[in-house]
Amino acid sequence: MARQQAADQESLVRRDFWRTVKCAARQVPFMDEVVAAYYCALDRKTPLRAKGILLAALAYFVMPADAIPDVLLGIGFTDDIAVLTAAISAVAAHVTPAHRAAARAALSDA
Repeated sequence: MARQQAADQESLVRRDFWRTVKCAARQVPFMDEVVAAYYCALDRKTPLRAKGILLAALAYFVMPADAIPDVLLGIGFTDDIAVLTAAISAVAAHVTPAHRAAARAALSDA
């Protein structure tokens, strides 16, 4: 059951992540860390526990329906920011310089 849920979350994140990043770029002040977390979550070397935490937070970020609708200008992403901050803080040791470099490169191309 847990493996299926993780697979579902990963599929959702892979499908909708970049669209959500474009919508939230101005409202999430640490988007570079969010994108680094994305790369960390998809890295085969990341421990399963860290992957699970990141995928759950990223799935919440990309879900269109959450506690505070993302379309509300100025406050729509505040709940997402709180969830992402907690998740990234919890697994910060697993977000590597390579993940951050990939994030910088992806954001500079966007």
